[in-house]
Amino acid sequence: MNKVYELLEKEIIKRNSHFELNEDKPDPLLIASIYKDEYISLICALFAYGNVQSIMKFLKSLDFSLLEKNNTILEKSLEKSYYRFQSNQDVIEFFKTMKLLKQSTSLESQFYEGYKKKFDVMEGLSFIISYMYDLNSYRSRGYEFLIGKIPTCKNNSPYKRWHMYLRWMVRKDNLDLGLWTSIDKKDLLMPLDTHTFNIGQKLGLIKRKSYDFKAVLELTEALRKFDINDPVKYDFALYRIGQEKMLEKNKA
Repeated sequence: MNKVYELLEKEIIKRNSHFELNEDKPDPLLIASIYKDEYISLICALFAYGNVQSIMKFLKSLDFSLLEKNNTILEKSLEKSYYRFQSNQDVIEFFKTMKLLKQSTSLESQFYEGYKKKFDVMEGLSFIISYMYDLNSYRSRGYEFLIGKIPTCKNNSPYKRWHMYLRWMVRKDNLDLGLWTSIDKKDLLMPLDTHTFNIGQKLGLIKRKSYDFKAVLELTEALRKFDINDPVKYDFALYRIGQEKMLEKNKA
């Protein structure tokens, strides 16, 4: 494990730079970093699935000022916008939900209401996702995929996009935005996707064979042994190690 720790620490130092976010190294955080806004950042995070080039193309096509416009303008502007599982109506209704959310409360305060009881980020997510569904009665498969299911003990989803969003909001360095101040970064969980899951397995950080929420907890606990106060700081390094196929290159 010492070699894994040294590798990750080295990559953190190397990656903790604004230069890691550019057109040659696309990442939805690049768009979020331009605006530094908790609502726009959530839009960027929830649409961050699929091919990264497609994600960036879609995010760049969006007019985030629509969150301040009336619904007639919003609907007209987004009538041709769609992304993978989301139809144009899904995108329109999601923007309406985000607009209502922005008008009614802050994302941080809503999250904190659930989180503060046990300092549990999953309780925070349950609170904020429930609130979003309460704001808008619209439902569809694409819309619900985008926001995600309300977390329960029976739901074993990794919630990758939401945990990535929390990383952006809570942590503060040259990459993460640190827009929230009421959540402790030690309580964050790893934003696990299939790529970081595979890297975690290869590095011996994950023994679990299933890509699910239990794997999120296992990886987070493994990384807490490296830094108990900030385990998720290793996320971006793991992501780049996988994206750049560093482990395969080292074997060659």
